[in-house]
Amino acid sequence: MNKQISIIGCGWLGLPLAKELIKDSFKVKGSTTTTNKLSLLKAVNIEPYIIEFTKDGINGDIKNCLSGSDILILNVPPGLRKQPETNFVNQIEYLIPYIENSSIQKLIFISSTSVYSDEESIPIITEKSIPKPETESGKQLLIIENLLQNNTHFQTTIIRFSGLYGGDRHPAKSLSGKINLKNPEAPVNLIHLNDCIGIIKSVIKNNVWNNKFNASTTPHPSRKNYYTSVCNSLNLPVPKFDESMINKGKIINSDKLVQLLNYSFKIKL
Repeated sequence: MNKQISIIGCGWLGLPLAKELIKDSFKVKGSTTTTNKLSLLKAVNIEPYIIEFTKDGINGDIKNCLSGSDILILNVPPGLRKQPETNFVNQIEYLIPYIENSSIQKLIFISSTSVYSDEESIPIITEKSIPKPETESGKQLLIIENLLQNNTHFQTTIIRFSGLYGGDRHPAKSLSGKINLKNPEAPVNLIHLNDCIGIIKSVIKNNVWNNKFNASTTPHPSRKNYYTSVCNSLNLPVPKFDESMINKGKIINSDKLVQLLNYSFKIKL
């Protein structure tokens, strides 16, 4: 196996992932959008590049960022919450020719379970479930998934992560003290940073390509019970839920990755 990997997006997930891959004797090229982060990447032995996706193309030395690597981990969030007008699909379309003309043969695309809809029946979602994204972010992610997996120049594995948490990041902090929150009985779908890293490493180790995986830890407690408990443990004001409406939600099933990658989740809810 070529022991060099490129990571586009060395942020909350990409940076600790790169550190773990380096521990496993991989050479890592990684991108950031800010110059003040270059020294941080260099300090942990990542070969750093400034890469920025724009509406007109890609700024930065993307050719050298990809050069010599067999695997690309594409870990760039759509960013539609802060900039709802962003056309993330176009940005990835700008990137694809660079990948095609590089040494990259395998690609991991970090997607989201937002490609699935919430329903009143609270379905159990597997990789065979038909995606029906409701948000603009989910719609664009699904288009990109198909663009990448239909490209014959490289093999793509899609990992659809549920809500991300770990370190100082937890959705309970943003929900703390809020009132009239919907769907108190809807199941919680989250995954810890350590498991995100573990799953990506397992895909690489097991050489599993041209695949899709849902990734969400178990169990799936109700939103009301879980976020009340977490806020209490963090000494934060508990959220208040509106229990007058019908609940909508979904349960993300991750049995496929557990079986195919022989993976055991490290952190449970």
